[in-house]
Amino acid sequence: MQTLTVRGKRLTFWNKLCYAIGGAPYQITGSALGFFLQIFLLDVAQLDPFYASIILFVGRAWDAITDPTVGFLVSRSRSTRIGRMMPWILCSAPFAVATYFLIWFVPPFEQGKVVWYLVFYCLFQSMQTCFHVPYSALTMFISTDQTERDSATAYRMTIEVLGTVLGTAIQGQIVGGTNDCPADLEGRNVSKFTVSTVSLDESKQAYMISTGVICIIYLLCTLVLFLGVKERKGMKVHEPYIKLVIGLKLQILLGELLEGNFALFLTYTLGHRKDYQNILLVIMLSGTLTIPLWQWFLTRFGKKKAVYFGMTWAVPFMILIVSIKSKLIISYLVSVAAGVSVAAAFLLPWSMLPDVVDDFKVKNPGVHGHEALFYSFFVFFVKFASGVSLGISTLSLKFAGYETGACLQPEAVSLTLKTLVSLVPVVLIFIGLLILKTYPIDEKRRQDNQKLLQEMLDSDTDSESSALGSNV
Repeated sequence: MQTLTVRGKRLTFWNKLCYAIGGAPYQITGSALGFFLQIFLLDVAQLDPFYASIILFVGRAWDAITDPTVGFLVSRSRSTRIGRMMPWILCSAPFAVATYFLIWFVPPFEQGKVVWYLVFYCLFQSMQTCFHVPYSALTMFISTDQTERDSATAYRMTIEVLGTVLGTAIQGQIVGGTNDCPADLEGRNVSKFTVSTVSLDESKQAYMISTGVICIIYLLCTLVLFLGVKERKGMKVHEPYIKLVIGLKLQILLGELLEGNFALFLTYTLGHRKDYQNILLVIMLSGTLTIPLWQWFLTRFGKKKAVYFGMTWAVPFMILIVSIKSKLIISYLVSVAAGVSVAAAFLLPWSMLPDVVDDFKVKNPGVHGHEALFYSFFVFFVKFASGVSLGISTLSLKFAGYETGACLQPEAVSLTLKTLVSLVPVVLIFIGLLILKTYPIDEKRRQDNQKLLQEMLDSDTDSESSALGSNV
């Protein structure tokens, strides 16, 4: 495979594709955990909702804490023959795979089961952070041209959304339909219908198979990244950052909130027990196909306008799905439309972050090597917020009377799920858009920064050439 090009040359299709494939493991495992971990802990591991909420909250909070820590360590790492970011990625991948596999294993004991999931969930999040923070920061080391970085980011987001499709498809299609609950539970006694022991064993086995497939893909993607991407050396590396983080984190947070509760919503509120995995898959496929559309839109109209349009697009569909009577065809149509906003939520934050890093470099030319810190703190806020949201949402299900292992849930659980996937995300969208209205980096400022950075780079190159000539 070709390596990334040297300074001044354009990145080829294969350069960008190999770089993008490296982002797939994070999204494959993330979508599987996001959509299925909550329902796995409640209905397969059969934990009390209170303990499940503790695991989800502590795991994500711990994950958030490790981001700035790893970012700091990466920024202080010495460059090696294969770069400064790549050793972190290669060393963390095998441990991430091992701990991920153990998250989905149901231990043959009851006492200590909560500790089991808490420990391995936290360990996996730590290893995943050691992989993803350096990988995210690698964006700043593939080219000095913002247009090339934007293009590579679009490739990356397309592959990452495809990764969520794979994670959702692999996990959903293998584990979907393994329980023996009747399809129509309307008007039936909740206590008479629970998942049988045989069905539970089948579900455990299905989760092991899907996890094994995902682990193999994780390692293959890491290998492609290593073989196809050569990290560039010697690249030099505030109010816009804060506003971007707060505004876009609220947008990403609503995605986390939907992801964590949507499978339960489809199963227990809309009654699509046998089809929920297919509906989730349609959302991810729709998102994958519309990534190029958003890349064109932000290039044509600017990134701020793309954010406004992308986020508000989701609002009517969030309201529609909880307002109308449950019909499978409507759920599929809404899922297609929702995927369009999913694509925007994936692409736009990561496309805008390099602009903030460039803005910082222009205003602080003497400060170098801080790319990993920008990316790690960016990830920190979303993970901490998502941990809080998942913990609170799972705990709210307990207060609503969620019954572990039951095929039908009380009406209060249905109402709670409607609130979590509609009302709360809509509020977060409008708050985030109000904050982003004050985001100062428009297209003119972004282009001016690019000219200044190119002048600084040319000046450094001339200085190095002069120094080399003097030595000779």
